[in-house]
Amino acid sequence: MTAQTNEGSAPTSMVDETPGPTRDRHHPTFVALAGFFAGLMFVTVVPGGFAGVLRLLFTFETAERLFPIVAVALVVPAVLVANPRTRRFGTYMVIGMLVTALVVLGVTSLVLYYMVRQQQG
Repeated sequence: MTAQTNEGSAPTSMVDETPGPTRDRHHPTFVALAGFFAGLMFVTVVPGGFAGVLRLLFTFETAERLFPIVAVALVVPAVLVANPRTRRFGTYMVIGMLVTALVVLGVTSLVLYYMVRQQQG
């Protein structure tokens, strides 16, 4: 911080006693939450972004034919789980991906069921 000089003494530095954030002091759930929400975003943003880019670059038929290439993106969580340094993050990322997919499929099935029931009578 700043140095103080007292009359007749050498300058001393004031030390801030509150510890600052360091890389070693993350909250224990930080990696888990970050991985989970990264998985959630991965499931929603990657396919949508890929489809948008394909549609901008190619005709609709070509973009539709090339869309399954997005499955190559599944290599990312597999590599994260395989690497020991990122295994915890990758595991929670996969959990986030699975939970998001289950929620989307569950809500979709309930909405379709409701719509069919309303149409019948």
